[in-house]
Amino acid sequence: MQSAATFLPGAAPIPLIHLTRTPCGVFVPHEMFKKIISGKPPLREVLKSKLHRAVITEADVEYEGSIEIPRDLMDAADLWPGEKVLVASITTGARLETYVLEGPPNTGKILINGGAAHLIKKGERVAIMAFGYTDEPIKPKNLLMGDHNEILRDR
Repeated sequence: MQSAATFLPGAAPIPLIHLTRTPCGVFVPHEMFKKIISGKPPLREVLKSKLHRAVITEADVEYEGSIEIPRDLMDAADLWPGEKVLVASITTGARLETYVLEGPPNTGKILINGGAAHLIKKGERVAIMAFGYTDEPIKPKNLLMGDHNEILRDR
């Protein structure tokens, strides 16, 4: 059985998640299912990383969907290429899910691409959030961004 997959050239392998169908028909990660039936606390989906008040510097409807984030900000927020994120516009209230695309470091450029660019436009303030599964409370990386997508505060 294959234990990891690589989706982007040169990217690190991503572990595959095995899903189990619960009696009510919902698919959950197998490790979560084992905890449920063992009586241990179930895994909870919690905030892992947040880039708060980032500014969208470019929006390109013609590019395939994703959000491009500079590598230095990805590292600071503990985000991986291909990781699913929730992007919420502070400006308009629009919300969408997409995946992270690695951008050149130290540019401050955050680009929204594809159909997402119809919902979130250049110049909008956004919160970019990633979530993870855990059975214990965690302290998320919470970065407050400035006008040029520089990190003002790391909580």
